[in-house]
Amino acid sequence: MSTVKITALKNGPYKVEGSIQLLHDTAPVDTLGKDTVFLCRCGASSKKPFCDGTHSKIGFQAAASMVPESKED
Repeated sequence: MSTVKITALKNGPYKVEGSIQLLHDTAPVDTLGKDTVFLCRCGASSKKPFCDGTHSKIGFQAAASMVPESKED
């Protein structure tokens, strides 16, 4: 079994490294054989489920920034 690593980038997307099968509402999403993909965390991407950089344009801040008592780093 391959190893998959998911990193929540600070005020940015999820970075997913490793061989994955990505489904969107049960339909397969082509990851073009990439071993690294960036998934939208802010909800504003026009390429969902992938990140298109919109988080930086809208000033997205992760829970740690918006809710100091959250456990997120």
